Amino acid sequence: MSHSETQLLIGGMHCAACVRRVEKALLKVEGVNFASVNLADQTAFVEGNALPQNMLQAVEKIGFSAELLESEEERRIKQQAQTQATISHKKQQFIFALVGGFSIMAIGMLIGMNVNADNHLWWFVIAFLSLAIMFFSGRDFFKGAWTSLKNRSANMDTLVALSTGVAWLYSFGLLIFPQPSAHVYFEASVMIIGFINLGKYLELKAKQRSSLALEKLLDLAPKQAVIFEDNVAKTIPVKGIKPQMRIQALAGDRLAVDGVLESGNLWVDESMLTGEALPIEKKVGDKVRAGTLIQDGAGIYIAEQVGSQTALARVINAVRHAQSSKPPLAQFVDKIASVFVPVVASIALLSSLIWLALGQDFAFALAIFTTVLIIACPCALGLAIPLSTIAGVARSAEFGVLVRNIEALQASSEIDTLVFDKTGTLTTGKMQVTQMQTVGNVQADVVLSLAKSLEKHASHPIAKAIVNYAEQAADLDIEQVQIVKGLGISGYFDGHKVKIGNLKFMENAASQFDVSLEEHGTVVYISINEQATGYFAISDQLREESKAMIQQFQTNGYQCWMLTGDRQSTAEYFAQQLGLDGVIADVLPEQKAEKIQALQAGGKKVAMVGDGINDAPALAQANVGVVMQNGSEIAIETADLSLMQQGLAPLAQILPFSKRVLANMKQSLLGAFMYNVIAIPIAAGVLYPFTGTLLNPMIAAIAMTLSSITVVLNSQRLLR
Repeated sequence: MSHSETQLLIGGMHCAACVRRVEKALLKVEGVNFASVNLADQTAFVEGNALPQNMLQAVEKIGFSAELLESEEERRIKQQAQTQATISHKKQQFIFALVGGFSIMAIGMLIGMNVNADNHLWWFVIAFLSLAIMFFSGRDFFKGAWTSLKNRSANMDTLVALSTGVAWLYSFGLLIFPQPSAHVYFEASVMIIGFINLGKYLELKAKQRSSLALEKLLDLAPKQAVIFEDNVAKTIPVKGIKPQMRIQALAGDRLAVDGVLESGNLWVDESMLTGEALPIEKKVGDKVRAGTLIQDGAGIYIAEQVGSQTALARVINAVRHAQSSKPPLAQFVDKIASVFVPVVASIALLSSLIWLALGQDFAFALAIFTTVLIIACPCALGLAIPLSTIAGVARSAEFGVLVRNIEALQASSEIDTLVFDKTGTLTTGKMQVTQMQTVGNVQADVVLSLAKSLEKHASHPIAKAIVNYAEQAADLDIEQVQIVKGLGISGYFDGHKVKIGNLKFMENAASQFDVSLEEHGTVVYISINEQATGYFAISDQLREESKAMIQQFQTNGYQCWMLTGDRQSTAEYFAQQLGLDGVIADVLPEQKAEKIQALQAGGKKVAMVGDGINDAPALAQANVGVVMQNGSEIAIETADLSLMQQGLAPLAQILPFSKRVLANMKQSLLGAFMYNVIAIPIAAGVLYPFTGTLLNPMIAAIAMTLSSITVVLNSQRLLR
């Protein structure tokens, strides 16, 4: 991990208010530029050049534990250990509290729930027994509330500690100053803590499943591999593999690192990494990637990218970064979380005072106060977006799409127009010579030899297409070779000036060629001493699935456009074959962003799909930038979505899925809001004049628990 990016494992967070406090504390540390805390997986992602020790101290100072995570494997081990320890702890706490609470209730029913001279001593014993149970099962809440108080803030711990603490103190007060017919709440204080801990236990168990998709990716990497040194095989840990090492590949194994197949033949299942369902054949010279499964065959491959540089490691890192991001919706929730607990406490106090003013006794007012505090649930609000984010980003990776951040998924759900670059996106990007013709009396093998010998000095795809086409032709010794960028190449052979390039480069020979050749493709001309000698018709080939994918996008309501630097006639030829809605051609790389901007000015929400360096400005300008597999590094850095397999199929999956993710967030958030909007007034006693009964505080604790669990279960629907 680079010095500018740090991950911390945070312990002790319970709600959105905790998240906001940790983020504020980290942002105050000198050198921190950005901090994002995820309640669902208890991690903080920090950018900047702050000292790790200062960040850890800042978090610990406000009452939370913090650990530095050096690697993804370490994060996984520590997070699993922390989660398992918390689950075990909560299990002990809820069992102890519920057994104790039900026992106190049973005893109370035997001796009478109202304090009198006959049971006074018994209730003193029960009071201290309940205090001991509360200390064991509820100390986390009271400790968290005290820490929050010292930091002049409030969170879920404050609500639980205040409600159960006030109920216990009121009950103990009745033992000191007995009141006729007054009801004690020792069993309620204990059982409320028991039910809340039970809820936390169930919530943690459910949340474990939410990170399952990412855990599957982590499990792809093998721990050991067989390498060959001086033709001697030995088994070493994968983290000890260095570039250029020769590694054994056998059927049933997972590849340890990225590399190139040196010998043998493999059939590899890349589905978990790319989403491609069918096994891919790997021949000598082909690239192989870490984590992919060898279904058949055997061979030896040479290590290239190892450790954090493998494709699998980059995918995991990208997923983790995206899961740490927050959509704009989360900022709204954070603002609510910062005032939620104080507002709830105020409502609880005001409600109890109103009922006192209306003539109810103190016990009635206390029941109102306690129930309002307990039923309010900041946990569900805090979990709604992070859980949907984790599930959505991880599921996207299974589709074969890397999501840069959660904003990208939110923006994807609003797209109505898809703009495609032509070369390498709708087409294979591999130029092929479709026709070669000589002019005059020059022999074909001479034209091929001259063309090959000139074009081998260039690296342009058109040059490579000609060199491949003329592979069997003789190599000639060309002198004084000059490359004129964007036009062509010239040189001298046996005293004759030879030129190959576009029509403009031909100068005097241009008029000797048939211009109509250029209607549907690229034509490269060749001349000797300014005399027309021959030409090559070259064209890109449409991807096999492009037409079907365009039709699918259009059926789903998207407009499909092409944006290309090709001539208008060439672009329209391809657009007609594909049935596109619009074409923008003859565009320079620096003009592509302007064309996207023009579409946006017309009210369109645009996704730009491309793969080259020249697409980067347009990818950045679009509402969503999508880079194809094997796109340039600059394009990948600029794009919001990166496709990990060939073709457009992953894009067809991610666009409707992004709508599901956003809908899931809104469902959970709306559910959490509606729960609080409905539950708090009921707890405050608005139905009492009609029903004559109050909501039991223990029922309130169960309701609060169910609201959190409902949010967790809703997010898991994205993993199906």
